[in-house]
Amino acid sequence: MHDANTTTGGIGESVPAADASYDEVVAAAAGHALGWLSGVRERAIPPHASADDIKDRLGRELPQVGEPDLEVIARLAEGVEPGLIAIGSPRFYGWVIGGTQPVALGADWLVSAWDQNTGLRAITPGAVAVEELAGEWLLDLFGLPAQCDVGFTTGATMAQFSCMAAARGDVLRRAGWDVEADGLAGGPAVRYIAGEERHGTMDLAARYLGLGAPVTVPADEQGCIGVEALAAVLAEEDRPAIVALQAGNIHSGGFDDFAAAITVAHAAGAWVHVDGAFGLWAAASPRLRHLTSGFEAADSWSTDAHKTLNVPYDCGIAIVRDPAAMRHALGMHASYLQSTAVGSDPQEKAPELSRRARGVPTWAVLRSLGRDGVAELVDGLAEAARGIADGVGALPGVEVLNEVVFTQVCIALDTDEATAALSERLWNDGEVLAMTSRWHGRTVVRFSVSNWRTDAAEVRRTVDAVARALVGLEAEAPPIG
Repeated sequence: MHDANTTTGGIGESVPAADASYDEVVAAAAGHALGWLSGVRERAIPPHASADDIKDRLGRELPQVGEPDLEVIARLAEGVEPGLIAIGSPRFYGWVIGGTQPVALGADWLVSAWDQNTGLRAITPGAVAVEELAGEWLLDLFGLPAQCDVGFTTGATMAQFSCMAAARGDVLRRAGWDVEADGLAGGPAVRYIAGEERHGTMDLAARYLGLGAPVTVPADEQGCIGVEALAAVLAEEDRPAIVALQAGNIHSGGFDDFAAAITVAHAAGAWVHVDGAFGLWAAASPRLRHLTSGFEAADSWSTDAHKTLNVPYDCGIAIVRDPAAMRHALGMHASYLQSTAVGSDPQEKAPELSRRARGVPTWAVLRSLGRDGVAELVDGLAEAARGIADGVGALPGVEVLNEVVFTQVCIALDTDEATAALSERLWNDGEVLAMTSRWHGRTVVRFSVSNWRTDAAEVRRTVDAVARALVGLEAEAPPIG
């Protein structure tokens, strides 16, 4: 036996145990965390230190002798803080990134404390039960078939990967080829077909799977796939095909015509995947559900809980209609792994064997909000986007470029240079963050409304900040003549 205050090192050696208890370390971390959370709403949003600055603050050399635990926590919190971006601000619109609801943060801390490697149902039944409930509730909220498998991944990219892996295996098996056993080489080539305005992570997932670049289909002015053009592309070749549709265009927020596009794709024997990283949540709102009409006929769907639902990073969600296709593509079995005899193991529904129970915060938010609360959350984000579009669109020189149907707003000024300068001025001011992008050949400033605290008051502050930035740009403009 050895003393409770020491741990065994090499043979005959003892090294000091951690110098602080869990109580002390967790309390210290909680204090720093609450300090950050209490200020995130009003602090300037951009970071004000570079990565190299932070490395200097933390100390670049690994110490020969360790530092006391409480000092490590303080060094980390105080050293990193200047390099943090206030993603949790209700006026953060730079990308589609949500904030964190309190109940989700509490659940996430429990996940870290429990430290369950949630790959096997029989080994970690508590965590797996929570995730399975969350998956069942999501299917119910979205109106998707109850028999679907639901996997929790790092984010939308890996959710897409999981769904596309199931798709690849299924369309090749129907063509007489087992890609899991025989690999891609020598098998029929799979056509990956997507709209011109698909999200780039769809291509990334396809690249990971060896599917190559997509065959692209023209899109309309809101970025939605052309159904007649899709039918023409599908008719060009009789090969295994995967068609990617979109719930929530990254610029317009637009939704594809699912009923028509899925009918066309299925008639050609294609697997249909719906990328709904943020837009899938429209299905949870009675007011907005029409945007996803017909999408339940697809074969797979992907989304993120760390976007619209506002759970902490990371939590992607992969949903596949045919559980066998998903498990065949992603699962592994070994004699030392105690696979479940009932249902399925989480490791059969995501590209990881070892992972934390990232679905638990999703369960917590769903339980906290209930069906009505989720609908109110989604509706509130869409209302805030409409409010920003109306308010900013009324300012002189501002053009709203998209039909605001969900949570995305794209604006532009009369020149690309002026539009970029507006975004830079907002960054320097710090109260509102909205980043530039390119859409339809123009530089745009894009507002992605994703934070649960973005209410009418924050919308007014946002419009006021844009108005101030425009006045500043006008003052800086060189005189005419």
